[in-house]
Amino acid sequence: MALSTQPYKGTRDFYPDEMRFRRWMFGRLRDAVQSYGYEEYDGPMLEPFDLYAAKSGEELVNQQLYWMIDRGERKLAVRPEMTPTMARMVAGKIHELPKPVRWFSIPNLWRYERPQRGRLREHWQLNVDLLGGDPILADAEILRVALSVMDAFGGGEHISIRVNNRRLMDHLFREKLGLDADKALAITKAIDARNKIGEEAYQKWLGDLGVGSDVASQLESFFKASFEEIEKTMPCQGTQELRALFDLMKQNSQVCFDPLILRGLDYYTGTVFEVYDTSPENRRAMFGGGRYDNLVGLFGNHKLSGVGFGMGDVTLQNFIETHGLAPKISSAIDVFVTLPRLELKTLSDELALAIRKAGLKTVTALSVEGFGAQLKAAAKANARFVVLLGDQEIAEKKVAVKKLETGEQKTFGFQELAKALSDWAK
Repeated sequence: MALSTQPYKGTRDFYPDEMRFRRWMFGRLRDAVQSYGYEEYDGPMLEPFDLYAAKSGEELVNQQLYWMIDRGERKLAVRPEMTPTMARMVAGKIHELPKPVRWFSIPNLWRYERPQRGRLREHWQLNVDLLGGDPILADAEILRVALSVMDAFGGGEHISIRVNNRRLMDHLFREKLGLDADKALAITKAIDARNKIGEEAYQKWLGDLGVGSDVASQLESFFKASFEEIEKTMPCQGTQELRALFDLMKQNSQVCFDPLILRGLDYYTGTVFEVYDTSPENRRAMFGGGRYDNLVGLFGNHKLSGVGFGMGDVTLQNFIETHGLAPKISSAIDVFVTLPRLELKTLSDELALAIRKAGLKTVTALSVEGFGAQLKAAAKANARFVVLLGDQEIAEKKVAVKKLETGEQKTFGFQELAKALSDWAK
């Protein structure tokens, strides 16, 4: 029985045309983040299981984590997110690193979940983190980086950034509703999942948690209130931080308050945010992040608060395609050099080498065929130009060059070919 040609469920094959798009997309991400002075890092695909069990959240650890026992009986996890790895690395050299730490990565991540639009089991994710500095100034910078990333694709006008604060929510749960930390965390996860699971499932979740009608009513009143109303009725550290942040971001109309933004990961402690596509075709959150005060401290007696976000490549590609923001990405081949007779192979290779040195991606034919067949091969390879080694031109130490897109044809001498092609290709 033949093996299946399909990839594992929730993963993707990347053929060359898809890799060209991915390289373009990742290149734009890198350029946008590096313009703020962030440096790229990476870490291992495998980490100790306990690294995620400590802070990542019950759903991720119990339901979504790929894990294994190695031959040394060590329990390992295939990384589902990058922030714990980043915190471990920062803690490992905390006294050597310049502060604040501005890092980013585009790691390959795995989560066992039901594949759907915008969400697969394997994906790549832009992670941007800023550790140290004044927390509110750092929060504002991270929001600006997120805006700049979307602007890099021409999509800044199509997004909104919805912001909340976990300290405000802790104040609501503890001081206003009288809930203990465990009950508050459980309700937080229900609220965070509300838009994904639907109203009926959300209400059932609250009921299963023992949330009475009075608490549910107070929650709804809070969710419907404006930030100004909450600021007056619930003064606390959370509202103070939000006010300071909104004052810094007042020039950015895409930033707004949303009390339903909580983020499901357990390590968030302050500002939390999610970036939404305003198009009705992409109603779910594209990406998000927030502030974590205690993550680096898990690795020793270190105090270094951070803020960051993670953006998956699947949702970003959906966004780019929805708004028609992808450019026409050039072919991987600039020039195809033909081979009508085997004795011309040395000349073909010499011309191709000169063209490559001029900066053009060049392939040579690996079979002897007529010009018609080789023109078809060049077109199928998406080459821009074809160098035709005709007997008459060769006798005059010249070659003909055809531009496939327009059909235009020119003749150049052997010595001038590389520079002439380079100029023509600009």
